[in-house]
Amino acid sequence: MGATHQVNKPHKSRFSSKSSRNIHKTSVKDRLAIVQSSRNVGKGARATRLQRNKMIREQKKAAVLKEKRELSGSKCPPRVIVLFALRDTVDLEPVAVDLLSLLSNDSSAVLSETVASSEYRTRVTVLKAPHGDLQSCLEMAKVADLLIFVASVTARSLCEETDSYFIDSFGKHCLSIFKSLGLPSTAIFVRDLPTELKQRNELKKVCTSSLASEFPEDCKFYPADTKDDLHKFLSLFKEQRLKTPHWRTQRPYLTTNKVDAVYDGNSDKCTLVLSGYLRARNLSVNQLVHVSGAGDFQLGKIEVLKDPFALNSKKKQDLMDSDEMHDQEVIRSLVPDPEIQESLVVENTPDLIAGEQTWPTEAEMAQADEDRKQKKLRKRKLPAGTSEYQAAWIVDESDEEQSDCDNEDDMMLDEVNGLPGQEGNKYVDLDGDGASLRFGDSEDETDNDSVMMEVDNMTTEKIQDELKELKEAHAADEEYPDEVDTPLDVPARKRFAKYRGLKSFRTSSWDPKESLPQDYAKIFEFDNFKRTQKHVHAKALEWEDENREDNIPVGSYARLHIKEVPSIVVSKLRSLAQTTPVTTCGLLKHESKVSVLHFSVKKHETYDAPIKSKEELIFHVGFRQFVGRPTFSSEFINTDKNKMERFLHAGRFSVASIYAPISFPPLPTIVLKTVGDGAAPVVAAVGSLKTVDPDRIILKRLILTGYPQRVSKRKASVRHMFYNPEDVKWFKPVEIYTKRGLRGRIKEPVGTHGAMKCLLNGVLAQSDTVCLNLFKRSYPKWPTRHFPLLD
Repeated sequence: MGATHQVNKPHKSRFSSKSSRNIHKTSVKDRLAIVQSSRNVGKGARATRLQRNKMIREQKKAAVLKEKRELSGSKCPPRVIVLFALRDTVDLEPVAVDLLSLLSNDSSAVLSETVASSEYRTRVTVLKAPHGDLQSCLEMAKVADLLIFVASVTARSLCEETDSYFIDSFGKHCLSIFKSLGLPSTAIFVRDLPTELKQRNELKKVCTSSLASEFPEDCKFYPADTKDDLHKFLSLFKEQRLKTPHWRTQRPYLTTNKVDAVYDGNSDKCTLVLSGYLRARNLSVNQLVHVSGAGDFQLGKIEVLKDPFALNSKKKQDLMDSDEMHDQEVIRSLVPDPEIQESLVVENTPDLIAGEQTWPTEAEMAQADEDRKQKKLRKRKLPAGTSEYQAAWIVDESDEEQSDCDNEDDMMLDEVNGLPGQEGNKYVDLDGDGASLRFGDSEDETDNDSVMMEVDNMTTEKIQDELKELKEAHAADEEYPDEVDTPLDVPARKRFAKYRGLKSFRTSSWDPKESLPQDYAKIFEFDNFKRTQKHVHAKALEWEDENREDNIPVGSYARLHIKEVPSIVVSKLRSLAQTTPVTTCGLLKHESKVSVLHFSVKKHETYDAPIKSKEELIFHVGFRQFVGRPTFSSEFINTDKNKMERFLHAGRFSVASIYAPISFPPLPTIVLKTVGDGAAPVVAAVGSLKTVDPDRIILKRLILTGYPQRVSKRKASVRHMFYNPEDVKWFKPVEIYTKRGLRGRIKEPVGTHGAMKCLLNGVLAQSDTVCLNLFKRSYPKWPTRHFPLLD
């Protein structure tokens, strides 16, 4: 017997493929064919994959190298460094002076905000955010390439609160707003550290551990007491790739601290002249521009000037602050072409003839004659001696039944079927409370209505009383949302004439083009907003790649001549430029036209006062500023209708809809509110631009409530919902429900005081409440002005 050789089954590796595990199922012939064919395919596929990966690596290396060369070259505009003090005790002036003296290599010369350093091969603009001025801090954060927060360790001994050693309430407030706006690259300077090494390291660790949770993970802490510390920071800074929010890369913008004007003999309007470096994108002279807070304008001329802070220049003079502005050398001048320049269209001109009644057609006249004949053939019971003229005004029981059948639809039509703004409609609604009877409908109000209290005539007691009423209404809206008491002296069918019932809020239809207000004749609408946005961005990129003659490239030092700017706006901009940089951004196509913009906003945690719908608010949308009177609404995913909210409630997102110039998202939004006459506005809400859609349906809901009087199984007698039998018949088609989940309908009126008999799907408890929902479409309020600096 020969020696035996044991053959074991090979172990299955966890890295084996399905083909290797099932290879025993194929024949040897087929196995060889598969291996030979896969060898050739594998070699080609592998080589292609390796070549593709190599090409991607080379493209990334080339992009990084190009970016580094641009950072140290003349094509890149100066980097904007904004210094922000975390406490009011921190002095920013020594930090700014040390940075600029290091970059200029001359501490004795008069330094400007912008310096070109040949040693560090970079150009820098240093801005100091004034502590306590929210408006200036917000505008500086919008243009900052690097946001440096300066902390001082001496504040630890001055502050009694253990959690607020290095940052005060204003610092936290601004930091939360900067996060909503989109933080650029950030760094933290730690000042006033001791010279002894051990104490220095310990205090730096304490500062780092205290502030690390407030900032992004990649934010680094740097000691900044001596010039050696700042030299180490600048050595790292010149090679650093800065992070920029995405919304700032979509449009060209220019920042300047000086405002000039050229008067053409017209005292009302003049030409605004702004100089600065162009950033982000190329700017066309035929493009519209937005001056922050002032509005949208056309360009009269663009002059490309010689760069006053070139890296290869030995000249240290500050040309930005020179009074001889016109002595600067003009390299190139661009004049707009009237044929291709974008027209400044803000509002649409409505066609007044389009709304007039036209003559009826022959088919309509024939149908009317046929209806008249059928009406004559119908037999009606009339009192003896009644004439034909008198009979036309008598409504019999058959007519009432017919009208009831017509109203059993899902929607109850208004008695007043005209546009909002018609005169003579007395019983309409303002905010769903009893006070609206005196004032009339909010949509019928004009901006100069006498109902609005004059701010000049309001005393301190009146302001306190008004604020108290507003807070009480806000609390009542949270506890009993949308509930309204039926008035005793006005019929409900007239009081709520503009409202209708819905069988189902989710599935019932509502025509978005029905009974639109007159303000909708002034706005513009897209057939497909997303497709238009995609086309506009693609066209902007195409124009930038073409190197058109009417464009100026990024990094150019240019002088913009903005024509037909109101003189009062120029005076306001001049005073504003002393503390805040004035930003001018280029607009994409259609962005000057007014439409209905929807923002997803959330009430800011530091703002406690109620924010009511249709109050005047200031919207900071990217570089632009709008004035709007929004309508707040909650958003539902599975329906095309959205419920209006009377107040912006804290702790949740709502949709704010306003009339404003079109903007293409994504754009961050900061909502400001003016708290008093002459006071600086405060941040009320934060969010982002959602979409532009005039057809978004916002429904205002009212809930009429009644209370059980008598209950008999599934039948119940309900009172205090109406006070007139005719009102019960009018609202009979609308479904009712109870707060405990029962549903039913109105059967008939009982008595003469508005009680009604109801039929429910269960037994009604005496402690339950019967409710009836009514809906009306709500629209934003047209603002008195579109931009904050306009009167």
